[in-house]
Amino acid sequence: MHISEGVLATPVLVGGAALTAGFFVASLIHVPIGVASVHLVLNGLVGLILGWLSFPAIFVGLLLQSIMFQYGGITALGVNTFNMALPALISYFLFAHLATRTSKSYVSSVSAFMAGSLAIFLSGILVGISLYLTGEAFLPAAKIVVAGHIPVMLIEGIITAACVTFLKKVKPELLSMT
Repeated sequence: MHISEGVLATPVLVGGAALTAGFFVASLIHVPIGVASVHLVLNGLVGLILGWLSFPAIFVGLLLQSIMFQYGGITALGVNTFNMALPALISYFLFAHLATRTSKSYVSSVSAFMAGSLAIFLSGILVGISLYLTGEAFLPAAKIVVAGHIPVMLIEGIITAACVTFLKKVKPELLSMT
């Protein structure tokens, strides 16, 4: 399904481009840790905004990163997509209503923070499980990857809360697309 040129309003186009660019740029700043890396993902924010559409959005982002920057890889694309998109979807189901549709700013901010943090935590766990299932020799790397995401959880939670607060003020319809 495609929307033709000239149909969408400028704020919708700018919002979509900003989300895509934010996800893409944030994930380019990474710290290699053995066979994986630690970086911002913003999958909690993607989940809050896109819901089920997180899967294709994250797939496209990971595909572009693997082709353009050799992050991840084509053969690991399915696993990487699952490891990032499932936590985005879980965050959507657990926190979207409170984060995006409540009028209480404190509840909204805390819910958005939890969505961002939980998505990274679950992604770290899934990456760790993926490594462990590959072989016990990867268990030390799996533990390092999970531990390395703890500071990222806090940063992602803060960024997600700030983005949701900002979007609720300037473009609330972006938060009610799903």
